[in-house]
Amino acid sequence: MWEQFLAGLQSTGVFIIVLSVLIVVHEWGHFITAKRLGVKIESFALGFGPKIFSKIHNGTDYRINLIPLGGYVKMAGDVKEEWKGRPEEFFSKPVGHRSLIVLNGPVVNFVLAYFCLAFVFMMGYPDLSTNIGKLIDDYPAMQAGLKEGDQITHIDGKEVESWTALQNAIGASDKENIEVKILRYGEALTLNIYPKLDKVKNIFGQEKVRRLIGIQPAEDVIALRYPPGKSFIKAFEKLMEITVLTYKSLYFMLTGSMSAKENVTGPIGIFYIIKAAAEMGFAHVLFIMGVISASLAIFNLLPIIPLDGGHLFLLAIEKIRGRALSPKVDEVISKIGFSLIILLALFVFYSDFDRFGWIEKIKKLFS
Repeated sequence: MWEQFLAGLQSTGVFIIVLSVLIVVHEWGHFITAKRLGVKIESFALGFGPKIFSKIHNGTDYRINLIPLGGYVKMAGDVKEEWKGRPEEFFSKPVGHRSLIVLNGPVVNFVLAYFCLAFVFMMGYPDLSTNIGKLIDDYPAMQAGLKEGDQITHIDGKEVESWTALQNAIGASDKENIEVKILRYGEALTLNIYPKLDKVKNIFGQEKVRRLIGIQPAEDVIALRYPPGKSFIKAFEKLMEITVLTYKSLYFMLTGSMSAKENVTGPIGIFYIIKAAAEMGFAHVLFIMGVISASLAIFNLLPIIPLDGGHLFLLAIEKIRGRALSPKVDEVISKIGFSLIILLALFVFYSDFDRFGWIEKIKKLFS
């Protein structure tokens, strides 16, 4: 019981640290850009709710609040009703400068994600080995003579170092047969396998025709380590992959072809993901931090008020029109945006509660 309590406390600590780093980095992007462009910063806060720590330095109130699920940078004159027209105020700056201040929050999240991924590739990127754990009956691999425990080393002459690379190589092959090189008890063998075309669902829930040979991986996790130069290239490729997959997922959820309830994760889901990563080691935590940082940047760029993307959208309209929208129109757009964000937050929390069985537990308390 005591060990479980300590493990839970440790997981909570890691969750708060990871979330705090992501929030501080995001808000620092706004903060440092505004400072460089001559905007006065009134406060820099981590968290919401009651204040638990505060220190004023160079005219800025740095504070930590009780609920660590967000943060904010309060700039002088960043609310139109409070704007006095002084040069150090946010709304006194040209549209380009204001856009840069808003944009640099998500930008530094992308930068953080990139460096997290680069360090992961240097430390050891986790993936499954190319060892075969199971053969599927009546599929080409079994018919060609592959056996459980075989290690696949090459596909069509190309070396494969992980299960992900192996899957990609099989999917990319366009020949009638696939040349598979394996190691069996230290002996190198070459087999020709004629893949089977089958319909399978991809990560977006869509049915696609894929070339399958009928193998499943052994549960052998390996660490793929690369020198710094290659690590930075790998990190860029992975960041692009995460970004494309995220935008595709958003599109498929909006069009209804992918379940939002099953694929959207909020703070509770993130807690469990970080908890699992912490149990596997620092590299896993760093990888998850990179993925969440990239996701945070992408989410913040959605054109909805009060997200950064919503403010950028209004600034783009102001630039095109030559003047800002009227206060009344601005207020209506803001109210609609805030309503959408609240509805989204409620939906995400409900999905998390349902996914992790909390709703059933709450029902039992009252039944």
